[in-house]
Amino acid sequence: MDSAYELGPVNANRLCLDFANLPYTSGDPLAHQTSWLELVDFLAEKGVISGSRSEELRELTKTDPKAAGTLMRQAERLGNALRLVFSAMMRGQNLEPEHLAPINAILAITEGHDELQQDDACGWKLGFRARHQGLEWLLAAIARSGAELIAEGAKSGLQQCSNPRCQLLFYDDSKTHRRRWCSMALCGNRSKVAAFARRHGGEKARAHHA
Repeated sequence: MDSAYELGPVNANRLCLDFANLPYTSGDPLAHQTSWLELVDFLAEKGVISGSRSEELRELTKTDPKAAGTLMRQAERLGNALRLVFSAMMRGQNLEPEHLAPINAILAITEGHDELQQDDACGWKLGFRARHQGLEWLLAAIARSGAELIAEGAKSGLQQCSNPRCQLLFYDDSKTHRRRWCSMALCGNRSKVAAFARRHGGEKARAHHA
């Protein structure tokens, strides 16, 4: 099954929400298993990794399947935690520390320090030296995005698509704060077509009984 990210255009307006939406397709309530290539393509498209790094990672399932499998499990735990927390936020429920633990676990690896580093032109630049160099760093920006949204709390623009069958989340940053659909081209259009069909069907029925 194709993911909502592949089908587009679905813009959730927050990196963490786009990530949480990865297992879902617009209008389909059932999740699918995100593949390694989907994860790598997502990170590349969102600018988390470079094109050259993307090509390296695409081969990781062959060169180091254990490392790829570990990162996939971490990504799945992070995605599940984000959706659980976001769902609780939309229902006005309290967030439990254990629900936030997978997010904090990724944030913990971002410890490090600034330092002067030599650049390609034999000059110097201010860079960041991470204490941890594992692949978990690939998820750090997503965890940070999620933490920022969670910190906004109930006043955030976190929403779920108004299509009752759609599981896609988005951040409503519109001026009117009246966005209803994951995408007007997808669920928004489906709603218009369904409404037209109901009106047209009602007109036919009335004409038949006239």
